[in-house]
Amino acid sequence: MDKDSGKAFDTRLFKRLLAYTKPYKITFYGVALAAISLSGFAILTPLIVKQIIDKAIKGSNDEMLLYLTIAMLVVLLGQVICQLAFNYYANWLGESVIRDVRINLFKKMLSFKMTYFDNSSLGVLVTRAVADMQRIGEIFSQGFFVIVADLLKMVVAAMVMLFINWKLSLIVFALLPIIVYATRWFQKAMKVAFTEVRAEVSNLNSFVQERITGMKIVQLFTREKIESDKFREINEKHKKAWLKTVWYNSIFFPIAEIVSSITVGLIVWYGGLQNVANISTDIAGTIFAFIMLIDLLFRPLRQIADKFNTLQMGMVAANRVFKILDTDSHIQDVGSYEKETVNGDISFDNVHFGYLEDEEVLHGISFEVKAGDTVAIVGATGAGKSTIINLLNRFYEINSGAISVDGVDIKDYDLASLRSHIAVVLQDVFLFADTIANNISLKDPNITVADIENAAKAIGVDEFISSLPGGYHYNVKERGTMLSSGQRQLIAFLRAYVSNPSILILDEATSSVDTYSEQLIQLATDKITQGRTSIVIAHRLATIKKADKIIVMDAGNIVETGTHKQLLKKGGYYSNLYEAQFLAEEVA
Repeated sequence: MDKDSGKAFDTRLFKRLLAYTKPYKITFYGVALAAISLSGFAILTPLIVKQIIDKAIKGSNDEMLLYLTIAMLVVLLGQVICQLAFNYYANWLGESVIRDVRINLFKKMLSFKMTYFDNSSLGVLVTRAVADMQRIGEIFSQGFFVIVADLLKMVVAAMVMLFINWKLSLIVFALLPIIVYATRWFQKAMKVAFTEVRAEVSNLNSFVQERITGMKIVQLFTREKIESDKFREINEKHKKAWLKTVWYNSIFFPIAEIVSSITVGLIVWYGGLQNVANISTDIAGTIFAFIMLIDLLFRPLRQIADKFNTLQMGMVAANRVFKILDTDSHIQDVGSYEKETVNGDISFDNVHFGYLEDEEVLHGISFEVKAGDTVAIVGATGAGKSTIINLLNRFYEINSGAISVDGVDIKDYDLASLRSHIAVVLQDVFLFADTIANNISLKDPNITVADIENAAKAIGVDEFISSLPGGYHYNVKERGTMLSSGQRQLIAFLRAYVSNPSILILDEATSSVDTYSEQLIQLATDKITQGRTSIVIAHRLATIKKADKIIVMDAGNIVETGTHKQLLKKGGYYSNLYEAQFLAEEVA
């Protein structure tokens, strides 16, 4: 669709959308029937008016006038009922479709590799899941069915015109191609314009979302003016994109209105000449009927152009959403091995990996972790420490080599089963805008508030949580902004502890916290690492002295392995790193 942005309608894409209406066939056909009925009622009105003028009024027939007036009221009542049913159920169908598409989209996003999110804008993804979905819904509520109803009105109106007076019909049909051509041009121009509009909306959403999320950085580095100028530039592009659609509307609708008015004028003029020349005795009713029929022929055509805009915007949005649904960026979950508990033996065998194809991060690393041991991984920033965690959880696929847990390749595990045995405490803790209890249990029905309270007492964080207003029901707000970094870390430790993992990973979990929080975290660490395999990634080497084994990494390679004492005796990379950090702390 992008390759041919001027294409007025994508049939393949529309058929794919229609597939989502299959569960609602009765509603779909009911809305279609209401649309057809509306067309029928609309055509009956000018025919009745013609009969009232030519037969009842001209013939002074009071009884016929009464019957035709009642018939007119019945037609109007039918129109009202059909319009009510059409409006409600067309919107109901649209909302049902976008609910189903949105569910599929969110499920798809949940299965994506981390690589996809690394390379995608959060603001754009939010736009796809929210704003674009509404546009898709409008295809059914304001686009497709309205166009079908209007087309039916036009066809039937043209047939009725020919039946009533073919000479007057020729006048109408002679001017009709002008509006048809203008409509065709309008559709193509608006398709291109709306594609540009959706792109600018995505850019705007992405920019605003990122700046609001990073507002602290913006203000700390006094970037307000720079960001404001950037926003003004993006907003200007957004305005220009919308103004392009306004310009096309400003050209098309006056043209359509002028042609319609000229047609009515010609009908009145020619019909009047026939009446003056006594060529037709019932020309008055015919002229009134034709004026109404012209409106039924030309106005729907103008509306079709307008509704086609809605349809095209929905199609553009659907194309963007389906691009995400068609994206093949998920971890292959073809393993079937499941185990209720694992011992926690971990093995990395000659593992090569790179986030980008031509930039390898891990260069064939190999190590083993015995069940129940605590292994620390240290090294400079960018050495590949956190990458090991990502690979163990299968957030990314390795290039070559093998990773196994309890002697079974992690690719052979059911993905959910593998991750259920691993708990991770990250340096940057993410909390949802919810209660502390829900952030700890993540709404797992098997974890009760009582379980959380007992776990908190066991690792020594109950006092801190109980001191908060509402205790375990305290709402931490978005990203946990109501808590300090140390408090968020404690919540993360408790979250990991209540999940009762066989393998625990602590990724720089004690960095950037105050002394009091660090003491609590250290106590919590001692508690939750007991009896389970633990991998500790630490920046502060003083926190890993008790580790059963320390793995030292540099530039994606393992350069040393041993206990704290053994590595100090070697006087190598670890020893230099430790002494440099110790001296830095002494100076501080």
